[in-house]
Amino acid sequence: MSTPQSAILPEAGQHALYMVINVTENKKDLVKQYASLPALIETIKNEHEVDKLYASLAFGADYWGTIYSKGRPQRLKTFVELGKGDISAPATGGDIFLHIHSDRKDMTYVLASEFIKPIKGSIDVLDEVDGFHYLDDRDLTDFIDGTENPEGGERAEVALIEDEPEFSGGSYVLAQRYVHNLPKWQKVTDNEQEKIIGRTKPDSVELGEDVMPETSHVSRVVIEEEGEELEIVRHSLPYGQASADAGLFFCAYSKDNTILEKMLANMFGTSGDGLHDHLMNYTTAKSGAYFFAPSVEMLKGLEN
Repeated sequence: MSTPQSAILPEAGQHALYMVINVTENKKDLVKQYASLPALIETIKNEHEVDKLYASLAFGADYWGTIYSKGRPQRLKTFVELGKGDISAPATGGDIFLHIHSDRKDMTYVLASEFIKPIKGSIDVLDEVDGFHYLDDRDLTDFIDGTENPEGGERAEVALIEDEPEFSGGSYVLAQRYVHNLPKWQKVTDNEQEKIIGRTKPDSVELGEDVMPETSHVSRVVIEEEGEELEIVRHSLPYGQASADAGLFFCAYSKDNTILEKMLANMFGTSGDGLHDHLMNYTTAKSGAYFFAPSVEMLKGLEN
């Protein structure tokens, strides 16, 4: 298998930077800079004596054909708006998604700024979010996030494409920014919060089937087919300011984009069963886009 980009498989660092970008000029001419990202990571790590600095660069469906003419991943598609009214997820697009994580916030900034410096005149940054680990791996709802995230070697099995030889080592990516209504959430009792999430608040133990609502977050995103759970590798982190918007930047990698689609359909009430994830009553999706993160070899080969 080809080499996956460095951000995908390691556990999330203490800090992350998520950047969604549109390319406005010289769309074919920026591939040299894209191809330089792996070398740039190593240069910065060596200069600043940093062990943990990871990044991946992913591309939207509409842009992929502009920079790579030899084919496209089978399941790469454009994100389509889901749901309706207050329970909906907008499709906001993006040509490029840059995901960086490290245990040092300054290093995520250094890498991002050095990467975009040569192409600033040709891009429009749609969203730039600084994520951070909160307490003991909790979301701002105060529930532990990512309890079922794959670990060790299982992460590669879940995240990396295997059934498309040309795109081996790549991964499909979902990027969404959510804004939480924390004042509304904090008015709900702990017992009711646990039913909405589907886990206990102190230690993230999954509720029993006899008390787990069909509309809980766990019920909607834990999907089993032929006796096996459909898994993704989550790289989500909280973000925000005490005086402004705060929430979760949801970032996930998968070998199969249809898994992400099924989870979203269950969450936003478009799966056909008439139900939606009741956590969506307390948080609002502000962005949504799918991307493809090619292998390191394919990324470097874009300039050829």
